[in-house]
Amino acid sequence: MTRPAPRALAIVAAGGTGARMRASRPKQYLAVAGLPVVVHTLRVLSRATSVESLVLVVPAAEVAATWTLVRRFRVPRVGQVVLGGSERQESVWRGLQAVPAEADWVVVHDAVRPFIAPSLVDAVLAAARASGAATCGLAVRETVKRVQDGAVESTVDREGLWLVQTPQAFRRELLWEAHEKARRDGFRGTDDAVLVERLGVRVAMVPGLPQNLKITTPADLVTARLWMAGRRWSSARRSR
Repeated sequence: MTRPAPRALAIVAAGGTGARMRASRPKQYLAVAGLPVVVHTLRVLSRATSVESLVLVVPAAEVAATWTLVRRFRVPRVGQVVLGGSERQESVWRGLQAVPAEADWVVVHDAVRPFIAPSLVDAVLAAARASGAATCGLAVRETVKRVQDGAVESTVDREGLWLVQTPQAFRRELLWEAHEKARRDGFRGTDDAVLVERLGVRVAMVPGLPQNLKITTPADLVTARLWMAGRRWSSARRSR
């Protein structure tokens, strides 16, 4: 008998309040092409063949409203909507606690990155299954300079430098251990990969997507709306 594939679930980090967006609602609920950003993201994740279910981590005030969005837009594979923390790292930790013990692998993705592709999710998870942990990103191609007090201090060698994105994927027990250690040490990282790196574990890097924009500022939101409108226009032309 063929052994079933190891289970993989995705934690969608949507717990932020989006202070830099200066909007009345958190950025993940703002509309792009008529749909909340988080709905776009969930729809893409739900099409990744390697991911069985989604755990969505949201602000306390948005739990009920998020379930309403999931049902209204018929987003498949959303298994749980849980209360997030005051910081992203705490939100992912809470999402991790909601992942069932029988799940072997966990994908972590930012809710405000709606322009990913299902194939990228599958590729990152495949790389994690080979090494235990993986992320995606883009190699730095521009000249990098270190600036202090408004002036160039030095030019940084860009060889080997990458701009990191999500999704990231990990063996569940490994990610749990990494978060527990960070909590004991009082360490705060900018992503989950750095927590795993602190364990001395090699994190594989998968080429990401140039369009994998993280919507953080009002300018990002304008860009996202333009991109989504362009996609719809192209799709409409192809269907004629």
